[in-house]
Amino acid sequence: MVTATEELKTERLVARISPSEKALIERAAELEGRKVAPFAVTHLVNRARKIIQEAETIRLNEEESIRFAKILSAPPRKPTPAMRRAAKAYRESVIEH
Repeated sequence: MVTATEELKTERLVARISPSEKALIERAAELEGRKVAPFAVTHLVNRARKIIQEAETIRLNEEESIRFAKILSAPPRKPTPAMRRAAKAYRESVIEH
């Protein structure tokens, strides 16, 4: 029975690798006391999550953080003509449909 935190594993992932890469992976899996497939899946998924998190995270240095906070806490400016056109286009294309 699949629990709420487990997802049914129905997909396959196949890759061609060199004999030396295979030996390296097998050795690492053995050192962790795991079979190759679960070892590979665990490490691939963890690395994929890290890559996605890094791509979706904005990092600011101290100066950039201060500037960003000041902009967020500043009173709103009057909308420019371009901002008004964009708001109108948004309302017409998203809100009214």
